[in-house]
Amino acid sequence: MLSALPSCCTDFFRGIEPSTSSMTRLSYAYDLTMFFHFLKEIKEEWKEIPLEQLQTEALSQISVQDIERYLEDLKYRPNDPEHKNMNREQGIKRKFFSLKSFFGYLCRVGLLTANPTLSMQMPRTHAKEIVRLNSEEMKELLAEVDSGSGLSGRQKAFHERTRLRDSALLALMLGTGIRVSECVGLNLDDVDMKESGIHIRRKGGKETTVYFNAEVARRLNEYLSVRTGIETLPEHKNALFLSLRNQRITVRSVEYLVKKYASIIAPKKKITPHKLRSSYGLSLIHISEPTRRTPISYAVFCLKKKKNKHKHLTLIHITY
Repeated sequence: MLSALPSCCTDFFRGIEPSTSSMTRLSYAYDLTMFFHFLKEIKEEWKEIPLEQLQTEALSQISVQDIERYLEDLKYRPNDPEHKNMNREQGIKRKFFSLKSFFGYLCRVGLLTANPTLSMQMPRTHAKEIVRLNSEEMKELLAEVDSGSGLSGRQKAFHERTRLRDSALLALMLGTGIRVSECVGLNLDDVDMKESGIHIRRKGGKETTVYFNAEVARRLNEYLSVRTGIETLPEHKNALFLSLRNQRITVRSVEYLVKKYASIIAPKKKITPHKLRSSYGLSLIHISEPTRRTPISYAVFCLKKKKNKHKHLTLIHITY
């Protein structure tokens, strides 16, 4: 993909590599490809020049109006009268941020003298209601995993084999707010039951420890009591959560099991693994002072005025 873009794009991706994830860079590459193909169509002086041969001087001619026309095309797609490929507001905003980052880098390293995105208004987005599970639904979700009473006959046939795994996995996601990619990437030696913590690898390669409460610990212990006795292929022997094939569980499998249980206890809500993360962050039940075992990395803070009228950061615990 990079070979079909101007050479300065390679410099850009090399420059942002230490601070971005591979998926972020892939999204940027896709967005820049769309942008340059659009410019090639509207700029007469570019039509006969292969994109990979465009020099920095040509990029300096990109105006605010060119970018505005591009964003307008993303929204209305005049060549797509049936609107099959329309971009949503969030998608347009993300593509604008890709351009903002790209031109910002070129200016920062001296390849361009002006950043056309700085004088542009941010694409507007409308706030949407946050879909999440409330505290009662979180309890019902774990209760459903324990009982399996709402499952179909076919699902019940596998429930006893997956119950402890599903219970530990969902409790961990609800109790720590970790991403699904972080969850499936966990290894056995990432779990420290003595300290009630897990070692995770975040987006961008950063590593940290997240702590969990006694309820999560109980469910993890129950699962670990059977997990340690399961034989797997050498490449999966250290994986914490396994599929029915005794391989590391995939993101898609977690998405399916979340949907399976959530559709029973909250059929009108489209609950995904990311919505469990939202549930963790927004179901604010108990307020207390920070402690050593509190999951600081994913905690939600609020400002609370005290009698002396000073503001103090108060940590909000999540329980279920």
